[in-house]
Amino acid sequence: MSDQIIGMHRWFESPPGRYLLAWEQARIDEAVADIFGYHSLQVGMPLLDGLRANRMPHRWRALDAWPEPGSDESPAPDLLSHAAALPFSDNSLDLVLLPHALELSQDPHTALREVARVLVPEGRVVITGLNPVSLWGLRQQRQHLYRRLTGGRGRLFLPDVGEFIGPWRLRDWLRLLNFELDAVQYGCYRPAVRTEPWLQRTAWMDDVGDRLWPILGAAYFMVGIKRVHGMRLLEPSWRTARPRAAAAVPLVRRSGKHHKTGH
Repeated sequence: MSDQIIGMHRWFESPPGRYLLAWEQARIDEAVADIFGYHSLQVGMPLLDGLRANRMPHRWRALDAWPEPGSDESPAPDLLSHAAALPFSDNSLDLVLLPHALELSQDPHTALREVARVLVPEGRVVITGLNPVSLWGLRQQRQHLYRRLTGGRGRLFLPDVGEFIGPWRLRDWLRLLNFELDAVQYGCYRPAVRTEPWLQRTAWMDDVGDRLWPILGAAYFMVGIKRVHGMRLLEPSWRTARPRAAAAVPLVRRSGKHHKTGH
């Protein structure tokens, strides 16, 4: 397992990491509970059980390496795979979860194209990431600048995974691959503090941030739907069948006079 992935997992075991992970788990649970199909896949982030609320019969969890011996990560992955090279055939999965998988990928563009390949038409991709335009992201940028000026001194607040992918860039990537955005949410507005007591003291900022500056949340959550141009979904027969024309009923005119027939 790479140093970046190990660093990311260790950060998510810290108080701010657990706070952000709890927000993401709640958003994913809500989203996947109503997504139906047969085959679903989660790539990366073993500390998050993104498929626990989903009812598809076949669910897989993929990592690019086995957890370290003695690790508390649970459950164990079902297969080893990079996000940029998924071992599934074209149009075979109904749902793919990418919790921070694009941030850790060496080629996020290729990883997203690979997801588009394996998803069935109308399949869903669920993505979570760290927002560079947030209180946490801005602090990370200042710390990176300080480290460059001081020769590497100073401790970063967020995991050192390079450049985070902004939600605006991710929207463009999804649209280029014919994904339609179904949901976009931001969350985690508490300041960049490291301890549990300070996180609890600033819990009120979540409600305020969600109402006043929603795009400045430390994390974002997106759901995309794979669209295929020129494809028409079949509707149930009871919705498409034309009503049969009613048989003609002769009209009988009634009058007050009786007509006699001649002989």
